[in-house]
Amino acid sequence: MVGMLQIITYLLCVYLVFKGVEIFQLALTSARADGSRAIGFVVGAVMIGASIIAAAVFSFWITDQAVGIQGNLPGIPR
Repeated sequence: MVGMLQIITYLLCVYLVFKGVEIFQLALTSARADGSRAIGFVVGAVMIGASIIAAAVFSFWITDQAVGIQGNLPGIPR
């Protein structure tokens, strides 16, 4: 059960990074010539950074949870 939770969380992490890249790509393909395109670049770059940080936090958190559960199971050496 814990392994499935880890896999689902890792897929969420990959999804978060892809969504950050998608937001940045939308800014890149914007046809607007005014300042909103620059704002889109900044928002896209911030979203890529935030999604990578969130993915790392979720990944470390779920790994820590799995290690904690493993340590409480009887019959498994630490």
